[in-house]
Amino acid sequence: MKTRITTAAAYLGAALALVAIPGHAAVQVNDTTNISLSIFVPCAAGGAGELVDVSGPLHTLISFTINGNRVSIVMHFQPQGISGTGETTGAKYQATGVTETSFTASLQNGQLSSTFVNNFRIIGQGAGNNLLVHETAHITINADGTVTVTHDNFSIDCK
Repeated sequence: MKTRITTAAAYLGAALALVAIPGHAAVQVNDTTNISLSIFVPCAAGGAGELVDVSGPLHTLISFTINGNRVSIVMHFQPQGISGTGETTGAKYQATGVTETSFTASLQNGQLSSTFVNNFRIIGQGAGNNLLVHETAHITINADGTVTVTHDNFSIDCK
């Protein structure tokens, strides 16, 4: 006789295995990868705007924790020496900032919260051509599925 495991049974087994694991925290990813991006900076070139081509190392750190009946994930991204050049003016730029996402959830009742924070900056030579992007978003959901907290604060500034 052939035994068949259904998808639901496989998920249930995985969930039970997670609950049975004692407190465990581990860095799953700690990596630096070279990236290349083209970013429009509207305040560059005297307010005319220009595309800025940047490249360099992006540090990525992802941690995963299971502690009792809770799971937590933290993802952290940070440019490290990313620089570039404006396509129109040839001006030099540096990319700085940090992006972080955190997520926690109950393995018993589904209650969860998640927060996203992004500070991204393209800093040019001289005054008036720095692009500053900031976002803070958060959501909390109770065990019964009710969203009790939600907000998203987003801004883009040229300085």
